[in-house]
Amino acid sequence: MQKKLTITVDEKVYEGLYRRIGRRKISKFVEDLVRPHVIKSGLESAYAEMAKDKAREAEALEWSESTFGDSADEEG
Repeated sequence: MQKKLTITVDEKVYEGLYRRIGRRKISKFVEDLVRPHVIKSGLESAYAEMAKDKAREAEALEWSESTFGDSADEEG
């Protein structure tokens, strides 16, 4: 469902949007800009869920610390 939102912008900003984006495309342009700042992506949500699994996190930490020594032994 869509909701109508009224915003106020400087006249020069509106004219620039009108010229560059087009009259019937401004709403979509603004929504695309704002969306990543206000809605979590599916990937972010998945990572957040994985982080809640304490056993998995402990196992991942143990694994990453054990592989760190491997890279320190390599000659550069």
